[in-house]
Amino acid sequence: MFTGLGDQLNQKHPLFILAHKINWSGFDDAFKVHYSEKMGKPSKPIRLMVSLLILKQVRNLSDESVVEQWSENLYYQYFGGEHQFQPCIPCVPTELVAFRQRIGEAGMELILKESIRVNEPPDDAGNTVVSVDTTVQEKNITYPTDDKQYKKIIKSCWKIAEKEGVNVRQSYTRTFKRLSHQQRFKNTKSGARQARKASRSIKVIAGRLLRELARKLPLDRLGVYLSKLKLYQRVLSQQRDDSDKIYSLHEPHVKCYTKGKEHKKFEFGSKASFLICQQTGIIMGALNFTETLHDSKTLPEVLEQYQRLNDKEATNVFVDRGYKGIKQYKSSIVHVPKPDKNISRKKRKHHSKRAAIEPVIGHLKSDYRLCRNYLKGIIGDQINVILAAAAMNFKRVMNLWRTEAINSWQLVYNSILYVLQFLLPNPKVTF
Repeated sequence: MFTGLGDQLNQKHPLFILAHKINWSGFDDAFKVHYSEKMGKPSKPIRLMVSLLILKQVRNLSDESVVEQWSENLYYQYFGGEHQFQPCIPCVPTELVAFRQRIGEAGMELILKESIRVNEPPDDAGNTVVSVDTTVQEKNITYPTDDKQYKKIIKSCWKIAEKEGVNVRQSYTRTFKRLSHQQRFKNTKSGARQARKASRSIKVIAGRLLRELARKLPLDRLGVYLSKLKLYQRVLSQQRDDSDKIYSLHEPHVKCYTKGKEHKKFEFGSKASFLICQQTGIIMGALNFTETLHDSKTLPEVLEQYQRLNDKEATNVFVDRGYKGIKQYKSSIVHVPKPDKNISRKKRKHHSKRAAIEPVIGHLKSDYRLCRNYLKGIIGDQINVILAAAAMNFKRVMNLWRTEAINSWQLVYNSILYVLQFLLPNPKVTF
């Protein structure tokens, strides 16, 4: 009756230990500037919101799922700062969206910095060897085609016209349905020509509706839809070989990256760069790039973030041949592999250790929500990359604590078995 969650739970559980290792007061001091004490309703505790973000990424859950599971899991509630069981959800899932946008990329870097500190990396500032590599963080969009975007433009124009009471000269509803039916046979010998003609007609219809809306909308309402109409016009005017194309209407910043593999030739999203310590495997830096930059152009910003998070500079940076072109940044020496018979054994070993970053990226994609980013906008790309890296660091140290707990129990069992061998004549004890 007079006990709390801390007395009822297993104190060797990784989440229980992590709740005492994280410096929650640091988050309170850093994020309180985003809140007002004079206006608005009382906010949720900062520790609760930060813990939900960490649990969401560590357990690979959506906003809705982590809020629902929080009300059922005692360890989740203790990790979030509760001392008594709460049979209700902690917040509305959309509050997590607002909290992420409020603290921004700087707040996520603070969480990543805390995940590095919890892992307690060795203080070896004189000989810091790191590995850097990039990957593509795919956005949650459908595979882009011109026909899909033209059809979405037509449907959006219908919605705007209906909402604003604009009487268009012709809505093309029946024509649009007939042309869409003709496009279904584009891969057949008899229907390919007709399908190409239908695609051109759909593009023409989209342009007509767009121009008619721009003419008939009142000036005070035209400003509301001006950015959207400009985006539609840009999609209709772009050509096959344009360099800065629009691949999604709701995520116009998405870029196309050539993968060069048979099963997936292209990836649509943003470029993410990760930096890990070769000695420990801890992710020491994570950064997102919206532009299609060469890998060597991303390295300066990644090393600046490493210095910002760890208060020291990397002395030796080992990369793959995609970073060819950069040899040094400030005091950091960049090592790119090349055919060299006179290479030292130590340097060859570091080049071999660089390959360890590849499975790290694979786990980030499969286990920590980096495979497909569901967060909206450029800020969503930045947040998801940093949170995935922080979650993997937290999970790494949690796995170490779990292994230590299993080994300690195994030691107890072995000790009991050793004592029984002397007390009983023929002990029949198996483990």
